[in-house]
Amino acid sequence: MRLPSLFSLPLVFLLCAFAGTAQAGAQREEDLSASVRAALHAAVSDRSSPEPVFRSVEEKHRWLTEMSAKLVKRMPDAQERVDFLKTVHYEATRAGLDPQLVLGLIQVESGFKKYAVSSAGARGYMQIMPFWVRAIGTPDNNLFHLRTNLRYGCTILRHYLDIEKGDLYRALGRYNGSLGKPQYPSLVRGAWEKHWAYVPARLAQVDNGTSAR
Repeated sequence: MRLPSLFSLPLVFLLCAFAGTAQAGAQREEDLSASVRAALHAAVSDRSSPEPVFRSVEEKHRWLTEMSAKLVKRMPDAQERVDFLKTVHYEATRAGLDPQLVLGLIQVESGFKKYAVSSAGARGYMQIMPFWVRAIGTPDNNLFHLRTNLRYGCTILRHYLDIEKGDLYRALGRYNGSLGKPQYPSLVRGAWEKHWAYVPARLAQVDNGTSAR
């Protein structure tokens, strides 16, 4: 999936301008209808197994290996990386999102810092504003908990995508609280495409002209 062509500012400038900061914080609490609130509450409350699903065991190993190698400098502990990546893949695909997009968003939002807190109080990997717990969660939800944070973040981004009828540029703007401004969506696109690009094995074989018949 590619982002719209509305992204135009130089990525080097944007990355330098936002480097090392937790991005969420301008996001505004919005009134939710009873049906939307109920649906989002159900989405963040599900407790099914977080083991990700891949087309094959080989593809699972390949994805985890490639993503782990890209993450090693930010997350040196091997088991922590695997647990993190499995949770990202599970929660992203569960919400109908590209796991690599979510990795790019986390890179921009928190720099993969579990306990990152923005000036406005947004928390964790995906910089979740505490008002979401009040709106769709339960008081015992800990936004610094890996799976809880990713579950909220993916559910919220999916919600914004639905509101914007699949327009990722606008959905990312809503997520960051900067709707209509290109800086944040461009940063996420840059991180996604430059650092987390991934081609499934079958597609890679087709591109190389070596697809099995």
